[in-house]
Amino acid sequence: MKKIGFLSFGHWTPSPSSATRTASDALLQTIELAVAAEELGADGAYVRVHHFARQLGSPYPLLAAIGARTSRIEIGTAVIDMRYENPLTMAEEAGAADLIAGGRLQLGISRGSPEQVLDGYRYFGFAPEEGRTDADMAREHTTVLLHVLDGTPFAEPNPRPMFPNPPGLLRLEPHSPGLRQRMWWGAGSDATAVWAAEQGLNLMSSTLKNDESGEPLHVQQARQIQVFRDAWAAAGHGFEPRVSVSRSIVALTDDRDRAYFGTGQPQEDQVGWLDERTRAVFGRSYAAEPDVLVEQLAADEAVAAADTLLLTVPNQLGVDYNAHLLESILTHVAPALGWR
Repeated sequence: MKKIGFLSFGHWTPSPSSATRTASDALLQTIELAVAAEELGADGAYVRVHHFARQLGSPYPLLAAIGARTSRIEIGTAVIDMRYENPLTMAEEAGAADLIAGGRLQLGISRGSPEQVLDGYRYFGFAPEEGRTDADMAREHTTVLLHVLDGTPFAEPNPRPMFPNPPGLLRLEPHSPGLRQRMWWGAGSDATAVWAAEQGLNLMSSTLKNDESGEPLHVQQARQIQVFRDAWAAAGHGFEPRVSVSRSIVALTDDRDRAYFGTGQPQEDQVGWLDERTRAVFGRSYAAEPDVLVEQLAADEAVAAADTLLLTVPNQLGVDYNAHLLESILTHVAPALGWR
């Protein structure tokens, strides 16, 4: 295990029991948690993007703000739903955020998951072409984005521009060199992991995936990681890919931890349906004393196979408590997993 970061969904709710009651709270507290995580020595601060929900919906201002407040930690998404994205606008906004952060963005993108509204991408002005699916549209948007991020000029310049142009075709600006190799795909199946490898995208595997064998999540994920790496080697991209997995892990080190997480955590994977056709396996949560966690995680084949572990955090419990959770993992669990 080379890197450990946190992943926040950025939930907020106007409830007295929540420390995150407004959208402003969610955004500002995410920035503060990223600062705290960097001070603790964590490697990454990642956010989940959902639309039409009381969560973090517009990532680029948030990523730029985190980049301006930190100096070392990786800043990422897990994931941006490409059905909703104009790839050219995204390239400009992501490029600007990456330059502000000094080249630390790790952008996870994907086809997306079931959302709060039906066909929400249509409200953003996007719809699949006749005979195509929304998944096809997401991959088409991704193909355009990756081409633009390469920095290849493609646009015909105005012969009488407002400002002088360099010679030849023009590219989008600002261009951030290196961002293309720091793009990730959130793959829900073995087949989409292979597609990601063929496109030169790093692999993100979440706390759920399509149930393709009936085996535990970590076993299926480990196989997914292997087929991804095999496909990557066959594609010959010329650089080493990265692989992340997400987990809900809590080290029980004080009375607060035991009160919040000491009972009622699922100790086995759960199986459900994402839609009428897609059966999915949802990974178990880990909540135990540090020595027990070390033993449990050592048996997690996907954690062992990945180079990056993203810890999902209960953001509505506040910045201080979530920093405590991260510190407990980094101090009492991560070294035994080979971190650092």
